[in-house]
Order: sequence, then C-alpha cells, then structure tokens
Amino acid sequence: MENKISNKKLHKAKNQKKDEFYTQLSDIEKELGNYKEHFKNKVIFCNCDDPEESNFWNYFALNFEFLELKKLIATHFEEEKPSYKLEIVRDINKDGKINKLDTVKTKLKQNGDFRSSECIQILKEADIVVTNPPFSLFREYVAQLIEYGKKFIIIGNLNALTYKEIFKLVKENKMWLGHSIHSGDREFRVPAHYVVHSASKRVDENGVQYVRVNGVRWFTNLDYKE
Repeated sequence: MENKISNKKLHKAKNQKKDEFYTQLSDIEKELGNYKEHFKNKVIFCNCDDPEESNFWNYFALNFEFLELKKLIATHFEEEKPSYKLEIVRDINKDGKINKLDTVKTKLKQNGDFRSSECIQILKEADIVVTNPPFSLFREYVAQLIEYGKKFIIIGNLNALTYKEIFKLVKENKMWLGHSIHSGDREFRVPAHYVVHSASKRVDENGVQYVRVNGVRWFTNLDYKE
C-alpha cells in the first residue's frame, strides 16, 4: 500500500484555505548552495511564502551578507484581505550586520497573491525568484516568470514535465531540473491544524507535523556545476 501522500491530495491541500506546505531548511540549503555566484548583488523575491514562517526567507535572511545580496523581499498571501511584505536592504539597526533584525514590514493593499498587480510590480524589480509555488498553479506560475524574463529556483512536482507548456521550456533549454532531490521524495512541514489522512504523517518531539511527498523536484533556469 502506498505510504506517501498522493500528488492529487497535495494539489487539493494546497488549494484549501489555511493549508500550507513548508519546505525544510535542509533541502533549501542543499539546493541553493549550488548557486552562490548567481546571488551576488541581486534582488531575491520569495513570492509564495509566509515570510515569518518560510525557510526560504530564513535562508536568505541568515545568509544575506554571505551571499552579498542587494535586497531580499517576501510576500505573504492572505485569503480575501490585505497582506504584507517583508524586506531586508541595509543595516537599519546599525549593529554592523545585515540580517533578520533589519527586516522592514510593509502592508500591502492587496492579498499578496503572486498574480496581483502589487506582486507583479515587485516581480519586475526582482532578479531571481526562489520559492515553493502552489503545485496546482505551477503552469501559470512558470508562465509568469517566463513572461517577465526572470531567473528562478522553484520546487514543484515531477509531473509538471508532462505539461506541454513546461515540456516545451525544457526542450528549448529554457528550464531544467535542479541539482538535488534526485529521489523526488521529501518531507514538508504542515501546520498543526492541517489534518493528514496518510501513513506518511510524522509528528516530532516538539509536536511539529510533517508529511512525506513523492515526485518532488527543483526547477531552475540558472546554471550550476553538475
């Protein structure tokens, strides 16, 4: 019997209100460590994250100086109400370091959906987009990145390669698989209120809940050493 959460269930869960899948920091570190030279003096945008929960935000905030970033931006989606964005640009508290303590939080007029006009304006400013987009909107999400000529490192389902729009990009060498997660099998953290009816569910000693998902891969259009 399959003991991993199905792709269909994952798609459904990502569409449900309040259901969120958080990529683990260890997986992010393993992948993003292959792109350090691309990040220097660049604006990084995480546009499908809860910035105050996201490990994508944490990774870049913790490594802002090491990666020599120009700016870090993240936006949060709120259902049917205005949301917010977080930014790190400079040493605001004048402690000689640039990190999470220099975060600026700004209210958005819209809900933070990556398709909103507000988020598109931020996207235009960004150099590289790094996030875990909704799997069910993967085609639309990638199409937007291509439309605005953005570099990206995103996580998605391997089944995306069967979509004609995605396959065309791969065939034309405009998009390829990332460096890590060759097994396509990873755990995602989910909120405590999310009910998982799967043998893949795991709760750690701190009560944090995880589900194991198969068929997961990184997708990018940035070069890396293989």
